[in-house]
Amino acid sequence: MNTRRASAGAGELRRSLGMFDAVVIGLGSMIGAGVFAVLAPAASAAGSWLLPGLALAAAVAYCNATSSARLAARYPQSGGTYVYGRERLGEFWGFLAGWGFVVGKTASCAAMALTVGSYVWPTQAHGVAVAAVVAMTAVNCAGVQKAAWLTRLIVAVALAVLAAVITACSTGSAAVTGHWGPGAGGHGVLRAAGLLFFAFAGYARIATLGEEVRDPAHVIPRAISTALGITLVVYVMVALAVLAVLSPDQLARTSAPLADAVRAAGAPGLAPAVRTGAAVAAVGSLLALILGVSRTTLAMARDHHLPKALAVVHPRSQVPQRAELAVGTVVAVLAATVDVRGAIGFSSFGVLAYYAVANASAWTLTPVEGRPPRIVPVLGGSGCLVLAFALPGTSVLWGAAVLAFGAAAYGIHRMLAHT
Repeated sequence: MNTRRASAGAGELRRSLGMFDAVVIGLGSMIGAGVFAVLAPAASAAGSWLLPGLALAAAVAYCNATSSARLAARYPQSGGTYVYGRERLGEFWGFLAGWGFVVGKTASCAAMALTVGSYVWPTQAHGVAVAAVVAMTAVNCAGVQKAAWLTRLIVAVALAVLAAVITACSTGSAAVTGHWGPGAGGHGVLRAAGLLFFAFAGYARIATLGEEVRDPAHVIPRAISTALGITLVVYVMVALAVLAVLSPDQLARTSAPLADAVRAAGAPGLAPAVRTGAAVAAVGSLLALILGVSRTTLAMARDHHLPKALAVVHPRSQVPQRAELAVGTVVAVLAATVDVRGAIGFSSFGVLAYYAVANASAWTLTPVEGRPPRIVPVLGGSGCLVLAFALPGTSVLWGAAVLAFGAAAYGIHRMLAHT
């Protein structure tokens, strides 16, 4: 196995996460992102074809998860597809995957922080978002076990609130009003699936923590499939419940879809609890996102693609605190300035590019190395590319420009290194 070790003096991370913690971290990443942030923009794109868009996103996510799980078992290191691309396809492709992940998921962090703000204090959403980023960065700097413990609590609260929403909408007496229409057509479904993919991509957090998971060859693949399966069931149940009381055009216009859904279902007293649960779930997603981005940052810094100072592991907390602080600072700036819907589309493009590299890497595995069925990386890789270019035009342009900038920076770095 041609895996690289950390550079001298950088330090190793401690393997302290078991199966339960890995699953919970995956759930914390996905539950907050999808249900509370993406349903509205996806409904705007797909109209009454929202559920087919959800199914397509889930299918692509399943292929990506299978490819990622096989690779994670082979390369149980921090960095996820940055490591897989580097080892299977070459240094450039690993860099491009890592760059797409760090940039795309940094935008995801901002989207989650703004989701917290929009539920807690809508008129001061940016200020609340920055405060949330500072708080979650501090928790992550305290150690991965503390972050995992807090994520357990957050996931429990989020699932309890979602159960209440499903029950209220399923038993509510409100009739759906508003325009359902014939749907937005195939392109609308693809665009919605690309946006909804943002919600499923949280299982990558499990793979990027590969260096901190006990028995990673067995735990990581099982944790990824378990977290993705639970999340899919929750998403389908919530989407069906919400569409039972809100039409797609009503859903597309709301900034707090679940709170509006329980009001429409005749349970307005539940709306404050839903807002609180949404904020808590988004905090959990933000916590896990910062955790994952900092680990890929650590891996890239070890290979000198990012400043070497970011590769240092704190001797007491055993976490990459400098990488955590750098990521937190950038996210706080974005949270103070960007729009949440634009952040979601941009993030989806970068992460879809990341998983395209993961599927290409999985294709090169041999049967002895645990290669998935050939159809899996083919469908996963082609699905990623189709969904990426079906996103809103501004997301595609900005995403492509950022990837091109990263590729140019890589080329300049290589040229200078050989002079």
